[in-house]
Amino acid sequence: MSAERKSGLLRRWRERMPPEVGNSILSLGEGATPLVELKGIGARLGGGRTVFAKFEGANPTGSFKDRGMVVAIAAAAERGAKCAVCASTGNTSASAAAYAARAGMACAVLIPAGKIASGKLAQAVAHGAEILQIDGDFDDAMSAVRELEGDGDAAVVNSINPMRIHGQKSAAWEICEELGCAPRVHALPVGNAGNITAYWRGYLENHLSGGGGLPKMLGCQAAGAAPFLRGAPVENPETAATAIRIGNPQSWDGAKRAELESGGRFVAVSDSEILREQKYLASREGLFCEPASAASVAGLLATCESEPEFIPEECLIVCTLTGHGLKDPDIVGVPEPKIHSADADSLRKAL
Repeated sequence: MSAERKSGLLRRWRERMPPEVGNSILSLGEGATPLVELKGIGARLGGGRTVFAKFEGANPTGSFKDRGMVVAIAAAAERGAKCAVCASTGNTSASAAAYAARAGMACAVLIPAGKIASGKLAQAVAHGAEILQIDGDFDDAMSAVRELEGDGDAAVVNSINPMRIHGQKSAAWEICEELGCAPRVHALPVGNAGNITAYWRGYLENHLSGGGGLPKMLGCQAAGAAPFLRGAPVENPETAATAIRIGNPQSWDGAKRAELESGGRFVAVSDSEILREQKYLASREGLFCEPASAASVAGLLATCESEPEFIPEECLIVCTLTGHGLKDPDIVGVPEPKIHSADADSLRKAL
């Protein structure tokens, strides 16, 4: 990998960054994440389909949020903001806290009571964020944060901040650069819907600059938190995939535009399907992702089974794996290991 690609988004994609970031070179080394072929998933789909995973868990704080956060924090620092504020189910809080610390800013995060994975909360605490736990869910936290928009010293860094979308588009640019074209289908988890909005805009920009075709976007939601399938917000959303436990997505219009303009779909999958594919990806493909990430693969498999014409044979597919499995380790469950004698004969028998 070239030094340019490892230098972070604000340097790597300088000519595509918004003017609001000025000459900032803020970075923790985000972007340039692995694009890994999922041969087992391709075989399960059949029909000569080729599947790649864009593994965003390799970003500095372990999720795709770093792409948008570096741009949002850089722009906030440029205008003189003193504090970054966000509502979060976990990944946003970790990313905001890390980049705020790097930029010398304070950070405050609003989290739903008892509904944030311990790995994510630990990150925000470690980076020095002020944690404000509210009596309510993510949508309640988001409503409260919206009231802070426009405060001079505070910068709201959720995906309602357009700078976030600017940074997240870079994942689509990287995919096109590495594959030499856009995939035919792109599947990704949908929670607050900023990511599907950003990917589609990134693909559009690449297409309009002569960079090839456009994919159909497949937005994958958990069945207990599937507002796009229902056509309306979901009260009290529930799913083990905490990162997409959102009933009222803030980027609703952008996500619907991605669906309609790409000829795409939204699909809902059960928690059991999500957790099954999380286990498969780790044990068979070597990629340990958080549950929400596996929704993209579960949704792809379900769609290929129910609507195979949406995913033609011999086509190229990319699934976004949004976060690392260590974000939510409790869901895996680690059994108490059996203790063996430390001698070769004993170990041979055990093996």
